Amino acid sequence: MENLKMAGHSQFKNIMYRKGAQDKKRGKIFARLACDIQAAIKAGSDDPCSNPALRSAIMSARRENMPKENIERAIRNGFCGGDNVSWQNVCYEGYGPGGVALIIDALTDNRNRTASEMRAAFSKFGGKLGETNSVSFMFNRVGRIVYPADIGSANDVLEAAINAGAENTESSQVSHEIACHVEEFNIVLELLQSTFGKPQSAGLAWKPLNKLAVDDEHVVALIKLWKLLKSNNHVQQLAANFDTTLIV
Repeated sequence: MENLKMAGHSQFKNIMYRKGAQDKKRGKIFARLACDIQAAIKAGSDDPCSNPALRSAIMSARRENMPKENIERAIRNGFCGGDNVSWQNVCYEGYGPGGVALIIDALTDNRNRTASEMRAAFSKFGGKLGETNSVSFMFNRVGRIVYPADIGSANDVLEAAINAGAENTESSQVSHEIACHVEEFNIVLELLQSTFGKPQSAGLAWKPLNKLAVDDEHVVALIKLWKLLKSNNHVQQLAANFDTTLIV
């Protein structure tokens, strides 16, 4: 009986530990999403219809099941300046191993610290952080909407995307990726949602004009750099002109 009690107590502690870790992780995600919403408002407006970045941030918050009151609080803080911390959207550009171009969208309360972290990451794996516009000319800024492959055939999605005003679609065995002009993101998204429902993801993104073939010598270092950047709490989005499906 004593052993059973001890086993039950140990199991309870393990469950509570896992729950605590999950709650901490969710709290961290919600904090980042709130910062995204506030930064989008400060950079544009508090109207999701005219502010694609805000709409994207709100959609991301809803996908993560962020409570409605948390979202509304973040919007109020962004509009009224209630956040004591000054968050800024910053874009970093650089070259990774093998000459691959990378763009990092970050949200930071300390530009110098985050720039230092980005520079150290690039240097660690043989890359180099560049100046503004050093690689962005190799990318287009687009609205990107992603649906799972099972919503329909590639032809069905292409037809719906064209009718909605999108510029391009790329279909694979796992997804349909639809690209549109940033200014038309909201209307394209609404029309696609009326046909296919809620997307898997939607937001603004950097799309490479061409993809670079990376030799085996540089692939491992490139993947390590990508994962290190991705793990940085201030990094919101990464883009590169190589096949990122290599990263698992």
